[in-house]
Order: sequence, then structure tokens, then C-alpha cells
Amino acid sequence: QVQLVESGGGLVQAGGSLRLSCAASGSISSSTTMGWYRQAPGKQRELVARITIRGGSANYADSVQGRFTISSDNAKKTVYLQMNSLKPEDTAVYYCYALVGTIRWGQGTQVTVSS
Repeated sequence: QVQLVESGGGLVQAGGSLRLSCAASGSISSSTTMGWYRQAPGKQRELVARITIRGGSANYADSVQGRFTISSDNAKKTVYLQMNSLKPEDTAVYYCYALVGTIRWGQGTQVTVSS
């Protein structure tokens, strides 16, 4: 059973930064894809960024390209999302996920960006 524990959300002013962490436990291999989705009120959940746990190339939504950076620590089975130059439209609940045959979700962490 895979479990994902997120941390690092909060309230920040526009232009500020936050760093999210997602620690995985259970059947995670170095080739597992992990990443982050987000869901704003009244909107569908959207992919923000993804990476394989061993690192390498990452993929980003156009809306966060150049501002957000996803990284991973294979030994710790942890992925990070560094969010810089935050905008009010980045306000959402951010969900960590892992693809392990099926998709597993973290509990979600609130990110609020004030203008």
C-alpha cells in the first residue's frame, strides 16, 4: 500500500514562494512517476508538474512553466515542488500523486496567494 504525506502549503503574498513536499512510503520504485495536481474552487483538477522519482526530465503545465520546479530525492522517496513568483490564480488545493498501477493521492495541502 502506497501512502503519500504532503507538507508545505500555506498563505503567501503574490510574488512570494512556497515549497511543497510529498513523502511516499510503500511500494515505490525509482521509475515511479510522481507529481502534483491542483484544484481551485469550482474548477477541475489539473496537472501541475510530474517527474520520475529517480529524477530526470520533468513536465509542467504551461501556466507554471518557468515559475515552478519539481525535483525528487530517490533515497527519501520524496518529491518537492518549489513555487516561485506565485500569483493569486495559483490558489488551490495541491495534491501529490503517484502512479503505481493505479493513481494514489495525498491528502492535499492548501496554497493561498493573496494579491
